[in-house]
Amino acid sequence: RDYYLERRYPAFGNLVPRDVASRAAKERCDEGYGVGTTKLAVYLDFKDAIVRYGKIEAGKQGLDHVDEASIIKMGKAVVEEKYGNLFEMYEKITGENPYEMPMRIYPAVHYTMGGLWVDYELKTTVDGLYCLGEANFSDHGANRLGASALMQGLADGYFVIPYTLGNYLADDIRTASIPTSHPAFEETEKAVSERINKLMSIRGSQTVESFHKRLGKIMWDKCGMARNAKGLQEAIVEIQQLKKEFWSDVKIPGGINEMNPELDKAGRVADFIELGELMCKDALQRNESCGGHFREESQTEDGEAKRDDDNYSYVAAWEYKQESEWQLNKEPLTFEIVKPTQRSYK
Repeated sequence: RDYYLERRYPAFGNLVPRDVASRAAKERCDEGYGVGTTKLAVYLDFKDAIVRYGKIEAGKQGLDHVDEASIIKMGKAVVEEKYGNLFEMYEKITGENPYEMPMRIYPAVHYTMGGLWVDYELKTTVDGLYCLGEANFSDHGANRLGASALMQGLADGYFVIPYTLGNYLADDIRTASIPTSHPAFEETEKAVSERINKLMSIRGSQTVESFHKRLGKIMWDKCGMARNAKGLQEAIVEIQQLKKEFWSDVKIPGGINEMNPELDKAGRVADFIELGELMCKDALQRNESCGGHFREESQTEDGEAKRDDDNYSYVAAWEYKQESEWQLNKEPLTFEIVKPTQRSYK
């Protein structure tokens, strides 16, 4: 057994942040130490935790002499209370009991960091447009941490927007319905219609799903948890080529005037291709490691993320200019009380 997180980060062990833990798991698999048939997994073993929780529970109950079976039983009860639903889902999917057989886990794409600017009422820079949950960056990062992300959506939906949206609508209550003959509506409807017709007229030979998978592989291999300049430059070229193929050879069955999930997905994948290229360009220009962005050229002697706050202490937004061309707009970040520092979990 190699408890690699405890070995590499003795002070924190399994409590290191998810970006650190994910990179460490991928590194072990890349080095050939993966488990399972694909070798793309590491074990998450609760055996020692069950025994430890069992002994703690026995101590709480004042039981001095407890046999091993009872300790394991008490430990399982504690773990079940904490992670029961997760363990149930895992067993349904894999057919293995995680209380007895170590779980197999592997990092996956989780979130795209970013989000729209909002004020304290959750209104964006577009008057009347509000943005809730993970889609804004009112609590940048904090609203993208697993269950915290769900709570952000619930908190915004239940406790913020019912009151703040009302303030906006109160000033607009006598505004008549805006007709669909409004120039802005007609312009947008025309653009959407042209895009849909263009997609349906291609009648190529490759499925939408195949493009989605190919894009995902490019992003995972070259703009994943660890990136480097060479890989990102290659990814940009490959995505641009994929985009040309998509718009010349995608095959979408069905028609326009019917419920057509493939047409819906085609529109989304077209957007994903644009976003994928932009993400690679964004990662390429940020030549430092920080948070979920790890540039292999920017790491410490121990292989940990190395920040460059002198050159990259800003929040940024990309502005679309024309096809495959964006402009980076920066807003400097000023820290008056809490100062950014280099992370260390050794």
